[in-house]
Amino acid sequence: MSRTASFVRVGVAYVIAIAVAAAWLVVGPTTDLLWLDALIADVLGTLVIFVFSRVHHNSSFYDAYWSVVPPLLLIYWWAEGGLGIDSPRAWLVFAVVLLWAVRLTANWANGFPGLHHEDWRYGLLRGNAGRWEFVTDLVAIHLIPTGQVFLGMLPVYVAVTHTGDDLLWLTAIATVLGVAAVVLEFVADRQMLLFVRTRTPGQVMNRGLWSWSRHPNYFGEFGFWFALALFGVAAAPADAWWLFIGALAMLAMFLGASIPMMETRSLERRPEYGEVTAHVSRFVPRPPRRVSV
Repeated sequence: MSRTASFVRVGVAYVIAIAVAAAWLVVGPTTDLLWLDALIADVLGTLVIFVFSRVHHNSSFYDAYWSVVPPLLLIYWWAEGGLGIDSPRAWLVFAVVLLWAVRLTANWANGFPGLHHEDWRYGLLRGNAGRWEFVTDLVAIHLIPTGQVFLGMLPVYVAVTHTGDDLLWLTAIATVLGVAAVVLEFVADRQMLLFVRTRTPGQVMNRGLWSWSRHPNYFGEFGFWFALALFGVAAAPADAWWLFIGALAMLAMFLGASIPMMETRSLERRPEYGEVTAHVSRFVPRPPRRVSV
């Protein structure tokens, strides 16, 4: 299948998924809880993408769902939550989420080779699951990421539905941090793209932001979700105790699953990567360690 045809099929899948989710919100039974109605719609959309993944034997159908859904959740909550269109707080969080979503979706589209290719991590997870392959595909590859993103978006729900005064200084910090995190991700991904285009066999990435952190893109991603938590705290300081759950879930996924899988693969394919792990920070950017002579 050509890349263009693959884009068309993925696009059709997302149109149907969003339509099913919207239909639930418009004509489906209501729970009288705005966040719960959105969660049910989100899960229904995920199930549509899962069906397309199974039909095409390619779980990478889900990849763009991570960045496509959050702006839609925000718009629904803002429209239905009673916070006016003139709310500076809502516009600021919307701008940060939209900037993040456009950048990440564009990055996915730029690197999408077509449906002949699938993210190697999905095949590894399904292969290790044995007879539980179907459940792993449904739960680990589709439903759990949807749940994580939804948790990460709950502070946004608070930010665009809470009608009280907010902490303006914290809203400003959240805005600056969110934009900075997206810019960091953009620069890191751009540097990696340029490296991939020019690298020699076995060469490892250890320049630019990647000389300060082995995974600056993941660090930037965590920074974005942390910024969303700050938006929620700024809107409702009394609820601060639970608003960081989503960001912490993202951090746990990056440190406990995504990074270990990436590093194991890198060491298997490029033994020189061991030199990078010896002097470059694993996650938080910092000047590289000096190599002892």
